[in-house]
Amino acid sequence: MDLSSAFKPHWFSADIDSDDAKAQEELKTSCELPRHIAIIMDGNGRWARLKGKTRIEGHAGGVDSVRDVVEACTQLGIGYLTLFTFSTENWKRPEKEVSALMQLLIKVLRKETRELHDNNIRLNVIGNINLLPEKVSDVLRETMELTKNNSRLVLSIALSYSGKWDILQACRSMAFDVQSGHINPQNIDEQLFESYLSTRSLPDPELLIRTSGEFRISNFMLWQSAYSEIYFTNTYWPDFRRAQLYDAIRDFQSRERRFGQTSEQINTSQTVNSKI
Repeated sequence: MDLSSAFKPHWFSADIDSDDAKAQEELKTSCELPRHIAIIMDGNGRWARLKGKTRIEGHAGGVDSVRDVVEACTQLGIGYLTLFTFSTENWKRPEKEVSALMQLLIKVLRKETRELHDNNIRLNVIGNINLLPEKVSDVLRETMELTKNNSRLVLSIALSYSGKWDILQACRSMAFDVQSGHINPQNIDEQLFESYLSTRSLPDPELLIRTSGEFRISNFMLWQSAYSEIYFTNTYWPDFRRAQLYDAIRDFQSRERRFGQTSEQINTSQTVNSKI
C-alpha cells in the first residue's frame, strides 16, 4: 500500500494567500480567539469508504488535515491544539488496523518532527502511553525531547486516551498520596485534583470540535470540557481544512460564554471592565 502522498518534506507555507490572510485578520480582530482548541478527528473510515479506499488510507488522508489545521493555528496565534488521535476503546479494533495505525504514526512523526521543531511547535502527549508499542513510545519521547522548549504552539496528541481513564488514574494517584500522608483529604479541591490529570499543563479547551456528523464527545476530555463550547460539523476529518476551522471559530466567537451567570451579569461585568 503506497501512503507516500501522506508525507511532504515541507508543509508550512512561506506565505499566506490574500483571501486567507483576510479571513485570519477578521478572526483576530472581530472577537477573542480561543486559547485552546481540541478536536475529535472522526470520519476517516467513512471518508475512505466513499472514496473506494481502505480504512488505513482514510487515516493517512487525515494527515493533510492535521498539517493544515496546525499551520492555521500557528498563524492565528492559538496557543494550544489537542487532537484526539487514538482512544483507549480503539484498542478493540481489528489488530491489523491498529498495527497499521501505529506504523502510520511512527512514519508521520519521523517525517514531521523537524518541521514541527523548525516552526517552534512543542509536541505533548496525553494518555496511557505505557500501552503503546515500544517503537511508538521511543519516537514520541524523541520528538517531545527535541521540541520541549518550543513555545509558538503546544500540539497535544491524545493517544490511548479517554476521559474516564484520565479521571480514574488521577483518583488512583491521589489516593496513594493520601494513604502515604502527602495529602490531607480536607485539602482536596478542583485545583489539586486537576494537578493529577494528564492535562495538568494545559488550560481547559474553550472550543471542542467534533467532525463527521456524530453528536457526542466519545469519552474525550470529560473533566476539562465542562465549559467548552462544542461545535459539530458533518465534514469528515480528511476533508476538514482551515476553512472549516475558521467556521468553527466564528461560531465560537458568536456565542455568549456565561459560566453559570446570567446574560445581565455578563453584560454588567463587561461594562464595568470597559470603564476601568
